[in-house]
Amino acid sequence: MENASKNKSQNEKLICLLEEQLAHSNQQNKDLSKQIEALTDQVRHLTKLLYGSKTEKSKYNVPDGQGSLFDDDPAFSEPEHTEEQSQQTITYTVDRKVKSKKRNDSLHDGIEVEAIHHHPENIICDCCEGEMIEIGSKIVREEAKFIPAKMMKVQHIEHAYECKGCKVDSAQPAQIKRGKAPQPAIQRSIAIPSVLAKVIYDKFAQYLPLYRQVKEWDRYDLNTNDKNLSNWVIRAAHDWLLPVYERMKELMMTKSVLHVDETYGQIINRSDGKSGQANAYNWVFRSVPSQGPTMTLFQSALSRARSVLEGFIEGFSGTIMCDGYSAYDKLEGVNFANCWAHVRRYWLKADSKNGRIGVKYCDDLYRLERQYKHLSPSKRRKKRASKSR
Repeated sequence: MENASKNKSQNEKLICLLEEQLAHSNQQNKDLSKQIEALTDQVRHLTKLLYGSKTEKSKYNVPDGQGSLFDDDPAFSEPEHTEEQSQQTITYTVDRKVKSKKRNDSLHDGIEVEAIHHHPENIICDCCEGEMIEIGSKIVREEAKFIPAKMMKVQHIEHAYECKGCKVDSAQPAQIKRGKAPQPAIQRSIAIPSVLAKVIYDKFAQYLPLYRQVKEWDRYDLNTNDKNLSNWVIRAAHDWLLPVYERMKELMMTKSVLHVDETYGQIINRSDGKSGQANAYNWVFRSVPSQGPTMTLFQSALSRARSVLEGFIEGFSGTIMCDGYSAYDKLEGVNFANCWAHVRRYWLKADSKNGRIGVKYCDDLYRLERQYKHLSPSKRRKKRASKSR
């Protein structure tokens, strides 16, 4: 009896020990499963960063002001037109049936038209030898004709005139009048406004560096170099565009809502002596469509310091939409609102079930915002309170 009781006690202890080991093993399995899941997500995220698409677009377009303020020209982000995307329909009648031919290239309406008429070489009837009369015509095809730009030398010649009557009378001084040529856009430069506009457009809209433009201008019979082109851009910006910029900034500071963001770039020859590999920054400031015509201004700086922001928005009072950068904090007279696009970006980086839920949540907000786009601020606020919240 005593042995049986002893064996029972030992069995119970053994069972407890095995249960504890089982619980410990189960907990270890849970911890390892979580670790494997976390590492899998990390590998998936790193793989996406290395090989995946860098775009943040979704089936819902980002509303105005929520996307990146540094988006390139839309011509670089839109795909090339295909027959399924952008088509022009040309309709003609054959045997009373309407057929459509789809084209993916076309000319804008209102463009100058050069019509080339083609008549038969001989309008004498081969049968009766009588003169034939025209019974109709049709356009068989349309073509695009390109007329290259050309360079001209403009000479300003001042003419002088003298009064012969006063010249005969020795008592009177000779009367001379001379025509006055207008002042050039840049002193001691051969560049007129059309040339300056072309240089600036090619550099900032077509992303064509100045050193590449030198060869293009040489083909147009203008001998220059990238240093001259750089001086032209600087002088045109300072003498002609800076007053416009300052006036736009003055108007922008009267608004109550601004979008602000900054992105890094590099300057080869920095004025602060740092290496060209060090980051410089382009700050961008943008007003909102509900407060008049949208204005976008850029401010280049060698740093991302808070002082750059303070110097630009001096005198501004209102709300600034921005990301979570610490410089956007605690400025007198300024309230800071966070940007949903930056929130969505972190959900997108998560690349998990919860991340996809977060992205869809933001996309739903964007979809609603597009519906409110044309409403006044007060009506948009009511809509947000009833639907977005």
